Amino acid sequence: MRTLSRGRADGPAASFSMRLFQLSALISVSLLSSVSGFGVDPALRIDFFDELHLDETYAGVSQVQGFHNESRAFQFKDMWRSVRASAGVSERMMQKLRGRVEFTLLLTLKQDKFNSGVMLSIHHGEQRYLELESSGQRSEVRLHYWTAERQIHTEVFPYSLADGRWHRVALSLSATQLVLYVDCSRIYERVVGTPSMEVPAGSTVWLGQRNNAHGFFKGVMQDVQLLLMPQGYISQCPDLNRTCPTCNDFHGLVQKIMELQDILAKTSGKVTVFPAQGKLARAEERMRALDGCYCERTCSMNGELYRDEEVWIDGCRNCTCSNGTVECESIFCPVPQCPPDTAAAYIPGACCKECQPVCLFRGRVYVEGDRRSVRDSTGNCLLFECRDRSMRRAESTPCPELTCPESEQITLTDRCCKVCRGHDFCAEGYSSSCVENSECVNLEAGACCNCRDGYQALRDDSAYCQDVDECAEGKHYCRENTVCVNTPGSFMCVCQTGYIRIDDYSCTEHDECGSGLHSCDENALCFNTVGGHSCTCKPGYMGNGTVCRAHCDGLCHNGGTCVAPDTCICQQGFTGRRCETDIDECSDGFVECDSRATCVNLPGWYHCECRDGYHDNGMFSANGESCEDIDECETGRHSCANDTLCFNMDGGYDCRCPHGKNCSGDCVHDGKVKHNRQIWVLDDDRCSVCSCQSGLVMCRRMVCDCENPTVDVSCCPECDPRLTSQCLQQNGLLTYNNGDTWVENCQQCQCMRGEVDCWPVPCTPVLNCEFLVVPEGECCPRCISDPCQADTVRNDITKTCVDEYGVTRFSGSAWTKHGTECSLCQCKSSANVSPLPVLTHRGPPLLLCDFQPGRASTNTCFLHDVCRQSLHLLEPPLTHPRRTAEPRTNCSVLYM
Repeated sequence: MRTLSRGRADGPAASFSMRLFQLSALISVSLLSSVSGFGVDPALRIDFFDELHLDETYAGVSQVQGFHNESRAFQFKDMWRSVRASAGVSERMMQKLRGRVEFTLLLTLKQDKFNSGVMLSIHHGEQRYLELESSGQRSEVRLHYWTAERQIHTEVFPYSLADGRWHRVALSLSATQLVLYVDCSRIYERVVGTPSMEVPAGSTVWLGQRNNAHGFFKGVMQDVQLLLMPQGYISQCPDLNRTCPTCNDFHGLVQKIMELQDILAKTSGKVTVFPAQGKLARAEERMRALDGCYCERTCSMNGELYRDEEVWIDGCRNCTCSNGTVECESIFCPVPQCPPDTAAAYIPGACCKECQPVCLFRGRVYVEGDRRSVRDSTGNCLLFECRDRSMRRAESTPCPELTCPESEQITLTDRCCKVCRGHDFCAEGYSSSCVENSECVNLEAGACCNCRDGYQALRDDSAYCQDVDECAEGKHYCRENTVCVNTPGSFMCVCQTGYIRIDDYSCTEHDECGSGLHSCDENALCFNTVGGHSCTCKPGYMGNGTVCRAHCDGLCHNGGTCVAPDTCICQQGFTGRRCETDIDECSDGFVECDSRATCVNLPGWYHCECRDGYHDNGMFSANGESCEDIDECETGRHSCANDTLCFNMDGGYDCRCPHGKNCSGDCVHDGKVKHNRQIWVLDDDRCSVCSCQSGLVMCRRMVCDCENPTVDVSCCPECDPRLTSQCLQQNGLLTYNNGDTWVENCQQCQCMRGEVDCWPVPCTPVLNCEFLVVPEGECCPRCISDPCQADTVRNDITKTCVDEYGVTRFSGSAWTKHGTECSLCQCKSSANVSPLPVLTHRGPPLLLCDFQPGRASTNTCFLHDVCRQSLHLLEPPLTHPRRTAEPRTNCSVLYM
């Protein structure tokens, strides 16, 4: 019989306060250990090798030895391959990825030297949502991802992975923090734009390539995984285990402490029925009344009922029922001391190794039942089996006919018959060796046991596995207002009483989406969050969720406007479904230029350019009428020899020999005399040929005759007959020759010996500019003066604002206006706040006030013709919709 010990001096409330303090400390430790634990919830992990079933037959991919002994890796070698997840598998993976702002991409690779290829690509159409590539040509690692501002962002890390050596790579992205680890060393840490993994349905997942025509990775990869959690690199490099929590951990800890303080206040409160006693005192009185009772708590396991203190064996564990809780420990197996003619080995039905008779055969030791195949002098296969301490001839069955080519056939040591690569050894009976929570896994030349997800091995052969208690070990991800409950092989987060579920790991108190008390656009989806809600535009629309605009897949090119989902209105001079086609006004007969000019087509427009021998007189007429003849003789822009005379002609000139003289027709080129009709190759350009024609030097590029077998392919790359030297554009429709360069989607691309390498178009830095915008159809930012049209705002802390109370605020800072909890103001430039209630409008309002989420909706503020912005981000979104409404009760609008 056990009694309760209680503090007499401090009272029950103080005792509970001490326990509350201890519990809060325990929660803080639990929060840290839940992040730093090595266990990974299967729901937070995407193993691309398992999802794509890469051990099945893929052309151009073969299984090879990995980074560690007996580890599984795959070699990507041929360029005519298609390693792509099916639609169902892609959607299953994207369901895990959607909405995540914290994830870690892990992989181990050995990339061929100078190869430029994509390791992983998730894209929809031409829009890349997550892609990692390594450029051996430029020694760069590039990460492309979709940001919360609905823009594609590329982060370039100068580092060479394509060196033919093994590397472990971990790329961790947590909100705005991006960290790159290579071989467990932190290489780069940067602050970037917040990712948005709102991957649309129908997106494709590619491994080792971007698509069927571009970005082919060459080398070996293994363990390509995506962990949907921060600090996921710890599972690859445990020595990097951190001791400090992230911001999310800290906010969760603060939330837990506030909840505990609220529980303490409620529990220690007085009641009207017992004015002299609190709730704790009444609870301890009830517990004191139970001291005279005897209760025995039983345990239940695998459908069996056990009494308290009862002991039994479950598989390879010793289990005990202790006060209603089953406690199991692994059976300790001593090292067997075997005689010389025996060896330790596992036998069916036993947990520990036992001494078994052995056979010596050709210098090797075999245990009872092992088989060995050998070849005699005539090449016939003989099969032996270890029985009764000697190798005896075993009967071999006829070999079945194989359906695979000879290059895919494997010779085994325990049988005479060959098998095809990828043979199912588990189906031959080896799976019976995998007993408890273990499954059979096929290898190259055999099979082994492997613990299921959420279980850990009890033996070194993983034949017996036990459940991992994620809740007890802190390897779970249950967050606000939930309780962790361990389940076989996993765990679940149960909402506390009175709370509704947000996702698998957190719950909230109010259902704002279901009740209609939200601010989401009619074309947006509402999601409950802890203490509020969030809005996300539906597929086909874009915006901050409060205001959503139609979105065209792939965007409208060349300045086109998206007026409805997948519907573009093109600017003048362009046509096509995405305004991607330029109208050639010259070839379509829309333009007629003057005879002295020629029509030149431009993107979206055209130009009448003066022909050779003419120049514009300064009037710049549209049809070329302002083109006039150039007098080459008077301006000295002719090449007549010294013994000839220059005569100007319309659009050119002529060299004539004076009457009565015999002109040689020789030419002077680079200070050297060239005879008439002489032909030579330029010293600094072997691909150009010059000739002297009656005193005139005429040079041109070498004519490329691809029918000539001696053609110089360095001067004529288009005559290179090797298909491996050509490249396909990303859409697979255009072919480029070796050395060709082009610009596509704000990237400079080059064809190098059959491989395409692309890098971001370099932009000139825009200095001394506060508001930047990237115009539609362009790649580089421009400086503008209107903050409401800006994509990026650079806050200069040297500029300040003075609020209505005379307090100096730095540019970019935000604060809640006193007396109106729903109004938040932000300093945008150096000025003073106008006194209320007078509204003084001098230009665009730069001190913005807006509604704070979670506040009473009766205090909502709207600005007349002022762009609103998301306060929980405190950054301007991609688009700034204008909102016009009358200010409601208790709201103020401030202008500067």
